[in-house]
Amino acid sequence: MGETVPGPAASADAGRVERAVVVRRLLAVDREGGLSALHVRITAGLAGVSERTVWRWLEQGRRGRVEARPRQGGFVVGDALWEVLTQAGGNVAELRRRMLRAQDEGVLQRWGVEVVPSLATLHRAIKDELRAGRVLPVARAASGRVEPSRYDRALAELGFADGKDGPPVVDGPAAGSSGTSGEGRTDAAGVGVRSGGVRLYAPGARLVSTRQAAGVVEAVGHTVAARGIGCVYGDTGLGKTVAVEQALHLLPGRVPVWRAVVGVRPGLPQVRAALCEALGLPSGALTHRAGPADQALAGALAEPGVLFLDDAQRLTTPVLDYLRQLWDSPGCAAALVLCGAGSERALARAAAMRSRVLTWHQVTRLDASQVPQTLSLFHPVWEDADPADLVRADEQTARGNFRTWAKITSHVCAARGHDPGTRVGRDAIDQACARLGPYP
Repeated sequence: MGETVPGPAASADAGRVERAVVVRRLLAVDREGGLSALHVRITAGLAGVSERTVWRWLEQGRRGRVEARPRQGGFVVGDALWEVLTQAGGNVAELRRRMLRAQDEGVLQRWGVEVVPSLATLHRAIKDELRAGRVLPVARAASGRVEPSRYDRALAELGFADGKDGPPVVDGPAAGSSGTSGEGRTDAAGVGVRSGGVRLYAPGARLVSTRQAAGVVEAVGHTVAARGIGCVYGDTGLGKTVAVEQALHLLPGRVPVWRAVVGVRPGLPQVRAALCEALGLPSGALTHRAGPADQALAGALAEPGVLFLDDAQRLTTPVLDYLRQLWDSPGCAAALVLCGAGSERALARAAAMRSRVLTWHQVTRLDASQVPQTLSLFHPVWEDADPADLVRADEQTARGNFRTWAKITSHVCAARGHDPGTRVGRDAIDQACARLGPYP
């Protein structure tokens, strides 16, 4: 990728080291003949800029310019205002609204600003800072985040059936209604497959944003903001793909998302074809000629965006090394997100690729304390169930696996269809668990 972007802890620190201090220290080390890339990497993190920017500063310092040139008038975004922009998730309009509120309250000066500029001026000043190498760590947790249970219940009450008006939260029509699934079809039981391949097995089931899913959203958000490589891993059935899809859906609309589908242990021609198809390149004409295909892929990846590869555990070491070479090509500005049960072991066998992974995020099982509330949001059939019965079934059968709970829900709904008025008790849950066989 050509540069390393420091994480939020380093770049958002209000006490970052000034450019002049960085350049003078580096020049002193350089005069001793011991300057290395590690020195540049450390100072980039302390200054909150990219390594490429520090190299540029150093080159200018060798020519005698240590200090930054003073700006010729115009609005300047200081450290305090940059921190507010970070808290606003990089939303410039929200930054200006906060500035207007601070101006009305008479506290605008604490951010080093006398008057609120126009929105266009704010955009220009922020773009200048980004071009100069300043990092915007937009992946930190939002300070005003809505309680997940309130958020999910509100989405469920709205009853979205697809992703046109927001994140896809319903898989198939609600009980007693008609309709199609996210892919435009309905099976015999009225349960479709949501676009993205997530099967929820029961009519009326809803996707739920658990604490585990929120962690994936933040990890993927940081990876995309830093234009790095991320790996989301964990046991099967824990909702890794669902969480990554939610994270990609929440990215700004201007960030293109490319999804590549690969087979089991694919060769390089198959991977080139999958990548060309995902990026909208003429795969039929390119994949049989490695040179032109690689050049076309490198050119497409020069655009900021994110490539998502699910089931990355299928990839062999040569394929992972090929992906690493693409991301090492000059000008690559895209992020890469790999996901899959066992994907971390596949990457461990490709040492060069493993060393370039910026974010490792393990998706864990549902805690027993999460199960009752999560299931009540997942399907109405659980709203009146005894929490103790659900915790007992989780300890004995589901063990925090969301896919297993989706299967149990399907069997409970089928049994309840014969007597819809009955409350779901321990016997009904045990009967549903028994239908999962020896390998739930």
